[in-house]
Amino acid sequence: MVARVSDRQIILAEDIDPRHDWTRPIPSPGTMAVDFEERVDFRRLHRYRLGRARQALRNSELGALLVFDNNNIRYLTSTAIGEWARDKMCRFAVLAGDGEPHLWDFGSAAAHHRIYAPWLQPICCHAGMVGLRGTVPPDAGLIRRAALEIKAVLDENGVAGMPLGVDVVEPPMLFELQRLGIEVRDGQQTLLDAREIKSRDEIILLNTAASMVDGVYHMIHEELKPGVRESQIVARVNQMLYEMGSDDVEAVNAVSGERCSPHPHNFTDRLIRPGDQAFFDIIQAYMGYRTCYYRTFNVGRATSAQRDAYTKAREWMDAAIAMVRPGVGTDQIAAVFPKAEEFGFPNEMEAFALQFGHGLGVALHERPIISRLISFDRPHEIKAGMVFALETYCPASDGHSAARIEEELVVTDTGCRVITLFPAQDLPIANQY
Repeated sequence: MVARVSDRQIILAEDIDPRHDWTRPIPSPGTMAVDFEERVDFRRLHRYRLGRARQALRNSELGALLVFDNNNIRYLTSTAIGEWARDKMCRFAVLAGDGEPHLWDFGSAAAHHRIYAPWLQPICCHAGMVGLRGTVPPDAGLIRRAALEIKAVLDENGVAGMPLGVDVVEPPMLFELQRLGIEVRDGQQTLLDAREIKSRDEIILLNTAASMVDGVYHMIHEELKPGVRESQIVARVNQMLYEMGSDDVEAVNAVSGERCSPHPHNFTDRLIRPGDQAFFDIIQAYMGYRTCYYRTFNVGRATSAQRDAYTKAREWMDAAIAMVRPGVGTDQIAAVFPKAEEFGFPNEMEAFALQFGHGLGVALHERPIISRLISFDRPHEIKAGMVFALETYCPASDGHSAARIEEELVVTDTGCRVITLFPAQDLPIANQY
């Protein structure tokens, strides 16, 4: 039976158009559903995302998309089974031609979706198993079976003779698809096209996620004192975020003292000491929508070298934000960032992601990417409805301290709005002596 677009899932123009009223503030409602005001409309969100994906597919040379990336699965199907699935490669979905999305999920999750996900057609929710990253070897036949089921969906929707776009794939699955005569191409670019412009519901979710981290940074400001370990701060951040409704605390960087330069991108059990400069990055998701949100603090006091580093990082940030508006190229924004050699690195590859911009959505890194490493050769146009983060980093002249700042921006029709609101214009001093 062919699963086609049903009457209840017709994509309306209003679902494809973000229609955000930029004369109004971006809402940051609570996490409850209420009957007295409009908040996030999750069914409208599903229609918007599916409509964007279908349009991107029509604009491509592909006949269908096969996705194993959990972020893409959520974007197409509005389903998730938690952080456990992130690295298992055990779930996949297919969007073929004008058909409905098909989902293969882990065991009983498929039966759960048939009951609790009425926006998906029951015949499109399948149990699937492809080996759990090779622990069940390919010769067991599970991958062959899955490839045949995928081909059947392509056949039913009349796109079996067209290229199949795939986002990420294990080699045995790729080989089985090719044995069936399917031409496999890169589908990630098509999905990134779809995810580039956010709807009003997505913007509200991203703003709500940022508001959660606003609160977490207030807690860190209070807790950051000598004798506390970096790992203890990370634990408290995780607890607070999950209590507020986060569905995935992906990572928390906690970097202090002599660990600040060069940036190690992790946390340890180091004890916080008086006078430390410390910075944090909180990467988490609310309803699947991510934050990437750095703040720097000093503990008790700050030296002139630490203050100077923070001032310089803030200047670079403000210069970049001032450039953001529709029609500007990512090369123009990258040009205001310092060259790698200007802050102690031999080349742009080693300095990558220190002066940086990246899109945010259901994934941590979406379009646009802004960097001196790639933006001059492949500039990308900034558009209204994009949401992205800008990051700056400046080592201090003392040889070990450093300042790190990150702001998340929503691109409006005339400029941008910052949605990361914990104060960062001046260096915050926690528990000042």
